[in-house]
Amino acid sequence: MTEEPTDHAPAATEATEATAVAEEPWLRLHRNGLKVAAILMLGVVVAGGVPTAVGIASGTSWPIALAWVVPCAAVVVAVVVAFEAIRLRVTRYRVTDARVEMISGIWFKRRRSLARERIRSVDLSSNPLERMFGVANVKVGTGETGSGSGSANERTLSLAPVGRAEADRLRAELLRRSAVEVGADGEQRLATWKPGWLKYAPLSFLTPVLAGAAVGAVFQVADWFGNGGLPVEVTGNLVEEYGAWPVLGGGLAGLLLFGAVASLILQGEAWWNHRLDREVGGTLRVRRGLMISRSLSLEEQRIRGVELVEPLGVRTAGAGRLDVVAIGLKTDQEGSDLSTLVPAAPMATTRAAAEAVIGPIDCELRGHPRAALHRRLRWAAATVIVLVAAAVTVNLVWSLPALLGAGVALAVVLGCAFAVWAAFDAYASLGHGHSRGHLVSRRGSVRRATVHLDRSGIIGWRLTQSVFQKRMGLMTLDATTAAGKGHYPVIDADQHEILDFADESVPDLLRPFLIRNE
Repeated sequence: MTEEPTDHAPAATEATEATAVAEEPWLRLHRNGLKVAAILMLGVVVAGGVPTAVGIASGTSWPIALAWVVPCAAVVVAVVVAFEAIRLRVTRYRVTDARVEMISGIWFKRRRSLARERIRSVDLSSNPLERMFGVANVKVGTGETGSGSGSANERTLSLAPVGRAEADRLRAELLRRSAVEVGADGEQRLATWKPGWLKYAPLSFLTPVLAGAAVGAVFQVADWFGNGGLPVEVTGNLVEEYGAWPVLGGGLAGLLLFGAVASLILQGEAWWNHRLDREVGGTLRVRRGLMISRSLSLEEQRIRGVELVEPLGVRTAGAGRLDVVAIGLKTDQEGSDLSTLVPAAPMATTRAAAEAVIGPIDCELRGHPRAALHRRLRWAAATVIVLVAAAVTVNLVWSLPALLGAGVALAVVLGCAFAVWAAFDAYASLGHGHSRGHLVSRRGSVRRATVHLDRSGIIGWRLTQSVFQKRMGLMTLDATTAAGKGHYPVIDADQHEILDFADESVPDLLRPFLIRNE
């Protein structure tokens, strides 16, 4: 008696999996999302309707203004609420053993899915109104951020909104990996935010940016009311009454004070109650936010290193922030808070959190040749020439008052002094080395950054050498990786030493292309 061949076993397995997927129920978004949309839209129409009503009433009368504004506002709210009700009704999702699927679309049905083994991050967020109604927004990402035919939306799924308990369940389930659950410990706190860290906010570059934004906002509001030159007229009157220097000094002080207060508010709202935890299953979770609650979870097996960032103002206070280099969090904007594990904090706290994430980070960095300093001094000299030429041109083209001319001269002197100082500081910051399986590279003055990149995550090298670098015997080495920004450079290193350093960092990757002198 012979046995029949078992060619139908794979087909039976596939049929069983298909049956299991078919039995998984489809879930709907939370109905409280309709209440949130209605209240938000009501606030929008009130904010826009009141000025509109005032403008109409100034030309006619209040009854006529209200007769136009109130019905239009009601129609707008009704349309938006109806659209949101239909969206909540037609959008469905489900989580199977293999995939996360979602069906959406009002006019055209769209079905999208993500393989669970490709999910790299789950981001939870909720504003105060959403927290009031017990809902949250869940964004599931695969981390595929490279260029390709698909858009960024095709690599993420956004479920907005779902119940708070359902959001926590999705986060825990989608990041669970059976291979790392066995023998896992409980949750471990790696960093906790302290209100005293707010003192570093005014020292960041956000302060002058917000001050400049305030100036632009004043001109924009004046233009809305048909008098865009009003701020200039007011400033001219103040100069005539009090003098140029008091007005200039008081104006700068007021703008910087406004920028400092605004940066304090933004920093407090974004990072209040910040916590960095290591959870069961090998996951790092960052929770933060005062008005808008945010939660981001990362698998530790996707982490390829960390970056200690020290902006100039924050560095003078002995502080810095900690960013993560991870697959699935590649961003084109430096300083994006999506990759920040610890905000601006004392360096002792930041370094302790970095060691908790990747292990010991202490290492002795190798210095760079003096030619790198000469290169930066040449850049500083070019900056000085440009500033002086600009100041001379301004004085030749326009006959500036004595005080304003002195102010321009003072600004040029300070700018030249800063350029020279930055050249020496940037050279002092250069360094590279190794620490416990990581490549370490430090560079920058205005924004000094020290990256600790896992050598096992380096997939290639990129060597660049400009004409000027070649004459000075310098070379830039870029370590390419699938995580973070994609490449991390060691700039202006010795052209011979850096090749040996690359070969030592990842053996056999660059060695076939090296020609050594006997």
